Amino acid sequence: MSPVREYRWSFGSNGSVPEADVDFQASVKRITDELSISPILAEILVRRGITTKEMARVYFRPTVDDLHDPFLMSGMDVAVERVLKAVKDGEPMLVYGDYDVDGTNGASLLFMFLRAIGARVTSFIPDRIKDGYGLTPGGIRRAKDQGVGLLIAIDCGITAVDQVAYAASIGIDVIICDHHEPGPVLPAAVAILNPLKPGCAYPFKHLCGCGVGFKFIQALSTQDQVVHALGEDADYHLARYLDFVALASTADIVALSEENRTLVRLGLELINTEPRPGIRALIETSGLKPGRITAGQIVFILAPRINAVGRLGDANRAVELLTCDSYERALTLAQVFEEENKNRRRIDEETFMQAQDLVEGFLDMEKEGAIVLHQESWHPGVIGIVASRLVERYYRPAIMLTTVDGVAKGSARSVAGFDIYQALKRCEDTLLQFGGHKHAAGLTIAVDRIEEFKEAFSAVAKELLTDDVLTPEIRIDAAIELSDLTPKFIRILNQFAPFGPRNMRPVFAVRNAEVVGSPRIVGNNHLRFKVRQNARIFDAIGFNLGGLIDRLAGRRVDLAFSIDESDFAGELVPQLKLRDIKTAGMGS
Repeated sequence: MSPVREYRWSFGSNGSVPEADVDFQASVKRITDELSISPILAEILVRRGITTKEMARVYFRPTVDDLHDPFLMSGMDVAVERVLKAVKDGEPMLVYGDYDVDGTNGASLLFMFLRAIGARVTSFIPDRIKDGYGLTPGGIRRAKDQGVGLLIAIDCGITAVDQVAYAASIGIDVIICDHHEPGPVLPAAVAILNPLKPGCAYPFKHLCGCGVGFKFIQALSTQDQVVHALGEDADYHLARYLDFVALASTADIVALSEENRTLVRLGLELINTEPRPGIRALIETSGLKPGRITAGQIVFILAPRINAVGRLGDANRAVELLTCDSYERALTLAQVFEEENKNRRRIDEETFMQAQDLVEGFLDMEKEGAIVLHQESWHPGVIGIVASRLVERYYRPAIMLTTVDGVAKGSARSVAGFDIYQALKRCEDTLLQFGGHKHAAGLTIAVDRIEEFKEAFSAVAKELLTDDVLTPEIRIDAAIELSDLTPKFIRILNQFAPFGPRNMRPVFAVRNAEVVGSPRIVGNNHLRFKVRQNARIFDAIGFNLGGLIDRLAGRRVDLAFSIDESDFAGELVPQLKLRDIKTAGMGS
């Protein structure tokens, strides 16, 4: 059973626009009146930067026309010209991806689009264990042996300075489509497409790798040579690839605001109305209902199955599934994914139990500051997942290390308010290599320097992990009464989806609600009960909150929750999905 954790509640801050930055009340009134919605929902929209009717239209009813001009991205014109030349000359091309959901969907998107416009193109995903991450000399040599003259790297390559130089030395041009943080020196590629590249004027900086790939094919779709090759409406053809972007963006946990929101919303519509054979097979074998796929289901159900084949074996199978034309073949592959995911979960659970024993048996959290664990036998494909589970359980930054080819390779995960990339940067003299962002990172260490790294990282963690950082926060969008939750309110609230970073599912607080009937623990430590206020009664479910059942003894409670819908006899019924419970009057 997970430990009972105390949260602090903060109100009105779950968004990007604080009240002081806009004429807040005037904007709320305008949105309330123009959209004919509850002032509560209007406040949430304004805090999320939606302050005009047109912005609300893009938020609720986006179209492909709302996307930015792809040629605003630095290097796009050169990349387009180079690909068009390769297509015209019949030059062999290789799309070189990564083994996660973003990399495999990005590779699938580019491969299928380039094939559709007549390119001689193949794809390749490196093996996590044999090849390692990103562009490698071995992968480049294989491309040369296949006669490749143009290599397009997707979701990798931005730090591959030596590898791109090597490719150039043997006659291979490289185009990079990446979204990771650039290093101090950029590779000498033919073109680098990355919104984070210094000097890039592209207005949206939070695309995933596949999203950058989509901007590339969006730019290509404007060219006469491509329009002629497609033989149909280029915009329609382009929109057929948004399912890949939706899968990649949600799985990669990028910001679901602005352009990403448009890409994902349109992509989810495609997945739910006309899923391609591979995605349809994946949905059905995972037990989901076609037509009701959400961003959350991609993150927790579909994405792990795609990742599993790359974590435990050959990720090229993911590209084969995603690009498959035959549903029968796709179904066979998806069943393999299901078995691989079951195996991944077994290894994941075994590794987590071993890691948990090490934490509780040997680590002093007050002394260590953070969790850093190393075992030579741990599978490199699951250590990132286990690091995330350790963070969830102990609310400390966690680094899991295993040994691959004589060096320690690891995955790092963080808590809110602790930038793990910057923390690693302060320890970089003890590392062979590292990269990532503030929430997650990868690193490589010489085995004989692990203890030195542990000490250095622990010192940084103890310095930066203040009491505030170590007290997790629940951001409340609005305090409401249960009577506010009308059918119209819930119907409009559902249209705030897809949910994710920078557009999280709204969280509400209700004060002094009455517990009805007998609360009970169901399943694996889930708390279920009914709650009443002002004659309105709702079902409430708190996943993994069984440890809070004693807080219901006084019958009056304060609740933090989001609105969910459960399937009851084929009908969707609203319920409160609890985030925290406090005894009424005990404060936040």
